Amino acid sequence: MNCVPVRSGTRRFFAALAFLVMALSLAVSSDGQQKDKKKKDKDAPPRVDNNSANPVVPLTDEQQIEYMISELLGAWQIGDSERMHKSYSEDVSVVNGGWAPPILGWSNYEMLYKQQRSKMQQVRLDRSNTYVKVNGNTAWACFQWDFSAVIDGNPSGARGQTTYVLVKKDNRWLITHDHTSVVQTAQPQPSGNVPATAPPKPGT
Repeated sequence: MNCVPVRSGTRRFFAALAFLVMALSLAVSSDGQQKDKKKKDKDAPPRVDNNSANPVVPLTDEQQIEYMISELLGAWQIGDSERMHKSYSEDVSVVNGGWAPPILGWSNYEMLYKQQRSKMQQVRLDRSNTYVKVNGNTAWACFQWDFSAVIDGNPSGARGQTTYVLVKKDNRWLITHDHTSVVQTAQPQPSGNVPATAPPKPGT
């Protein structure tokens, strides 16, 4: 008579033990999977969301302007005015290195640029000594450049400096004023004896 209750208690004990073992194995398995996932996430390179409007590591305003200038000058060299347009405001004013009135508006500048660019081959423009200053939603950038090309079949070159005045619109930097100065190259010195003293100033 006492066997039946003992067997029933034993069954309950083993059933509870089996349930506990199964629950523990699931917990250990789940914990192991989480550790593996964390390890994989740690070892994996950071994900980049290509659909995001913002980069993973946002650039400073100075870096954005520096990058924009590189893109612009690259497009300028290959004659891609459509890409250049992305960097210019529609109401841009442009002062070039020649004795000419300012060019007002992107469409006027693009027309003159295309006329000049059509005469050039083997264009190269190297930039150096760039300085960028940001002041709120306005900025300016200046740099030196060294230009070489074949123009109308003749090798040509020039050096100069450019200053951009920029305004930030819709989170993008746009050039509102472009001022370029061409540096005159030194005239060759005449051969022979050069006087040790400087020539007198006019009126002396």
